Amino acid sequence: MALINRYCKNWRLQPSAAKTVSSVFHLHNARSSEELDIFLDGKRLTHDSNPTYLGVTLDCSLSFKNHLQKASSKLRTRNNLVQMLAGTTWGANAKTLRSTALALCYSTAEYCAPVWRNSAYTRLVDVQLNSVMRTISGSVRSTKTDWLPVLCNIAPPAIRREVATSKLIDKVRCVPDLPLIK
Repeated sequence: MALINRYCKNWRLQPSAAKTVSSVFHLHNARSSEELDIFLDGKRLTHDSNPTYLGVTLDCSLSFKNHLQKASSKLRTRNNLVQMLAGTTWGANAKTLRSTALALCYSTAEYCAPVWRNSAYTRLVDVQLNSVMRTISGSVRSTKTDWLPVLCNIAPPAIRREVATSKLIDKVRCVPDLPLIK
């Protein structure tokens, strides 16, 4: 912590002890709930077993289950907005619904997708995206999910996540090596 304090002082940063949390990521899950005695400016940091970093909720196994559950519930409410729009006469065409779904639902669903794309719980998000694609295309529940992206002219969620990951990797490769700041 002394090194972090020195770094913050050097760069004129003031970390907030009230907003900073500590957590333990451990291969032995029974020990992951241990609370650490870490102090920042004389104040003990609170323990959070599932901290949120840049909007992504982390867990000890890095399965991102909590994050994807939160994203799924956000998508459910946004899907309801698209369904309401589909029920009106002024927003019922497929082009408007597609644009709305891409802006509201897909942007939320794909936030930090390269981080959690290999999670076992991506189905939670995919179900909600399939639901909004059914609304866009006007198809019924018995329509196979393989046909929904074709009917909506939107790439399948898994492919969109793969493309986002490859774009990020290409972007990182283009960055020249930066010198380390001491």
